[in-house]
Amino acid sequence: MPPHPMPFHPHSPVPAISDTDPTSAAPVSGAAATTGLNPDGLASQLASLAAAEGIQRWDLGAACSTDTSVQVDRGEAKQMKGAQRSAITVRVWNADGLVGITSTSDLSPAGLSRALSGAHEASAFGNPDDIPAFSPLATAPLPQVEQPLREPQGILTLLETLKEAERDLLGRHPAIGTVPYNGLAERRSERIYLNSEGACRHQKLTTASLYLYARAEEAGRKPRSSGAVRLAYGAAELDVAGCIAEAADRTIAHLDYAPIDTGRYTCVFRPEAFLDLIGAFGSLFNARAVLDGVSLSNRDSLGQPLAVPFFSLHDNGLHPGNIGASLFDGEGTPTARLALVEAGVLRNFLHSEATARAFGVAPTGHAGLGAKVSVGADWFEVGSAAGSDGGEQGLDRFAGQGRGAGEGRGLVVIDSLSALHAGVKAAQGSFSLPFDGWLIRDGQQRSIEAATVAGDIRQLLHSIIGFEGSPEVTPGGLCPWVWVEGLSITGEA
Repeated sequence: MPPHPMPFHPHSPVPAISDTDPTSAAPVSGAAATTGLNPDGLASQLASLAAAEGIQRWDLGAACSTDTSVQVDRGEAKQMKGAQRSAITVRVWNADGLVGITSTSDLSPAGLSRALSGAHEASAFGNPDDIPAFSPLATAPLPQVEQPLREPQGILTLLETLKEAERDLLGRHPAIGTVPYNGLAERRSERIYLNSEGACRHQKLTTASLYLYARAEEAGRKPRSSGAVRLAYGAAELDVAGCIAEAADRTIAHLDYAPIDTGRYTCVFRPEAFLDLIGAFGSLFNARAVLDGVSLSNRDSLGQPLAVPFFSLHDNGLHPGNIGASLFDGEGTPTARLALVEAGVLRNFLHSEATARAFGVAPTGHAGLGAKVSVGADWFEVGSAAGSDGGEQGLDRFAGQGRGAGEGRGLVVIDSLSALHAGVKAAQGSFSLPFDGWLIRDGQQRSIEAATVAGDIRQLLHSIIGFEGSPEVTPGGLCPWVWVEGLSITGEA
């Protein structure tokens, strides 16, 4: 089943969500969901309420959104959903410096007063060994990013658009019988971060998403499935035709399938698949995981080789292709491009304020908001290191000669990976993952019936041959097709 495609920031400042649905959403507590967030007014209110409680140090992260989404099944509405969501996290530091935290969905004066009081009471039980502080960059200038706000299309327009998309996709091939997973959604959202030292962050966004996942079956053969996702700032800008074409082409390409012999193969990862694999081992770059002892990396890993010399990896939430990018993290630190791997060498970790303080560096804009702050990546960029040759040149999976011949066995093209939650042992570096893909031999492509790819992420990064084509923008990042030699492929017995 495809992941939910609506843009989502991995370190949202608000873990609690109040959700009213399904078809006619009433306002959440307080007026935030219907009138929008007023950061200056909230900051003034909080300062007065905190003073009345005897609280000197506090911060708040809040988000609200209005969501509309539809799903269809064979030309009929399967689900039509509207929801207003609001979520607020409040932290309070007591006189002993300990932190308490509470979550609410009520931004009214009474709701904020209860939240401050609850967090103040909870601070008596704060962990003295792990005390977060305000980010030193919480008042630094925010980056300027083009994020146009679009008017919503409305649920009936979304429904008709998705019905037509499903009808078009079903007509692309006789074997495509259903589109079991589909959805068209639009969202208008706001988020803020405030603290008692004057930080006042505010961002408004509109986003839209479309996903189509088709199922095809021919007589006497197993059903085959694939799909596509598109994102935009508004539903009217979604590339619906491109999404239909990609979903159809990928599904049809899997109809002619055959088993594959178990062995070691040169593999070519589709950009989305390679980004999924890197993301599954994100603890390699995560300072929180390093400090907690659950990462393959340690404090001494910085400056050490991690991949082939021509490989680079950046985290860049500000890339124009990252629809719905957050301008600041849960602690108010501005989002910025960060080099994780340069010329194959591990250069930086992702940091919150607390982990940055432990390492003696600046926060990087990758924090959540909590008593123990989480850290997460934004949007990966994979490519050739500056000044390098980019590995082997002229790679072409359809060439049928040289590397394209796969030393006689053929090339394995990995289209998509499955079971990332179960098949990855991030703290050990190993993975064993079912995948959809093709075997290309003599320039001819044939879908693989069922197979698993296995290996070690460190060995894989040192076994990259090169890149094919220019980097492609995907929902999860920027990446070219990536060639890796010597991966273990196990065919279905």
